[in-house]
Amino acid sequence: MTARPEDHVSNYSRPSDLRITDLRIANLVGVPFRSTIIRIDTNQGISGYGEVRDGASKTYALLLKSRLIGENPCNVDKLFRKIKQFGHHARQAGGVCGVEMALMDLAGKAYGVPAFVLAGGKFRDRVLCYADTPSSPDPEEMGKRLAQRREHGYQFLKMDVGIGLLRDVPDCLIAPPGALRTTDTMHPFTGIQVTAKGVQRLVEYVATVRDLVGYDVPLAVDHFGHIALDSCIRIGRALEPFTLAWLEDMIPWQLTGQWRQLTEAVSTPTCTGEDIYLKENFRPLLENEAVRVIHPDPASSGGILETKKIGDLAEEYGVPMALHMAASPIATLAAVHIAAATQNFLVLEHHAADVPRWSDLVTGLPSPLITDGHITVPDTPGLGFTDINEELFREHLDPADPVFFDDTEAWNGERSHDRLWS
Repeated sequence: MTARPEDHVSNYSRPSDLRITDLRIANLVGVPFRSTIIRIDTNQGISGYGEVRDGASKTYALLLKSRLIGENPCNVDKLFRKIKQFGHHARQAGGVCGVEMALMDLAGKAYGVPAFVLAGGKFRDRVLCYADTPSSPDPEEMGKRLAQRREHGYQFLKMDVGIGLLRDVPDCLIAPPGALRTTDTMHPFTGIQVTAKGVQRLVEYVATVRDLVGYDVPLAVDHFGHIALDSCIRIGRALEPFTLAWLEDMIPWQLTGQWRQLTEAVSTPTCTGEDIYLKENFRPLLENEAVRVIHPDPASSGGILETKKIGDLAEEYGVPMALHMAASPIATLAAVHIAAATQNFLVLEHHAADVPRWSDLVTGLPSPLITDGHITVPDTPGLGFTDINEELFREHLDPADPVFFDDTEAWNGERSHDRLWS
């Protein structure tokens, strides 16, 4: 008897007959921040999980439910094209991206393959992680915190260096009234300037930290504050002796021309991208050689397949891709599959190094998930984990909105004429 293609497919699912029957959510806090977890259910009893980006609205996911019911989740690209119009930059992309992760989880389970296979296969078996570390105004304390990360196996580090370290130091900042108290004004419009004394203060801070952690480990810096380009250039040039891994998000990602000026002015790599949605919006930065490292967050950039495409685009311009991430193991595993499938991948952020039992939020994978600063790429279907840890999920439910995959039937009938052309 001649073997049929479906004979090689997992017996518990017939992918061509698979249909989405439900979409539900759970609201968590402290994982490390506030996150909405998506669960998409099917007519064959398998479910896929995704995650809305930290701090975003659950509504961004729920409004997509009526567009997904009855669809085959294995048609990932078709469904992504159907729903991507409902995403936007930063956290407004959270619903679309989280749904795409869940679709990839489902498709992988239906076909019995890891998500990285659906993205084209893997370039690496282990994914390097960098540990974000809480700030301290004391550089010696900051250095000790980072040194402890090294002791725990992390081989790539990141810290914050910016005007937050200068607010209480006389003659370090020049600012119009009220400018230092707002976070809603874009950098070029705040009028905040860093003085020569302020720049020197930051140099001394980084010098102390570098001496404590060593010059043999990559050290990236972030959160400079809402300061304009000229101050960014002064700071960037002053920090060059410390051979930092990158200067992150010094100015808003939208300002391509200013990014190019900054990149041309300093010898430290420049980095941005965590709030950019879709591949086409990374293109101006790459075409204009405006940054040295792109830094998408898969929970904003478009999920697994779109972020893989972003990495491939960057590779054409000789630019590596790091991945921004502050999430539970669910979105983190989605990022791991992207990292495995993308040749020019550099490093993945881990923002939950201090969250107890973080790895145990899901089952079926090693705990801790990160060892020696790396995550081993799962070779099990979908995102790779067996199930969520219901008990631990319930411990992390958001007290302000403690939803645990409750009924979402109210969203079944949400309708609109969505076509974008006449």
